[in-house]
Amino acid sequence: MMFSGEKPIYLQMADRLCDEILAGKYQDDDRIPSVREYAVMLEVNANTAVKAYDELARENIIYNKRGMGYYVTPGAKQQILQERKKAFLKEYLPELFRQMRLLGIDIKDVDDAWKETL
Repeated sequence: MMFSGEKPIYLQMADRLCDEILAGKYQDDDRIPSVREYAVMLEVNANTAVKAYDELARENIIYNKRGMGYYVTPGAKQQILQERKKAFLKEYLPELFRQMRLLGIDIKDVDDAWKETL
């Protein structure tokens, strides 16, 4: 995985696991890779993976079954969707609208571009 310098690696790892949950790779109550497995997979220090898993557990996205590993919390996908939609609307959309105004792009242009991707 290529990491950017914009946010800490453990948060990027947590985001990736959330992406995998959103994509359907892991369903409610599915076991996810162990901390060590995920660290090896992404070529990072195991302590970094621990921080990512701790963050996701704090957010109630995953839970730990002692001695068995980590699992996806039921409803995690919906929770991730809600949080990401809220962040998109608050953080990304205002800048997008600003750029659209500067460039003279109207909503019809965006709609046409959207339809081309479908």
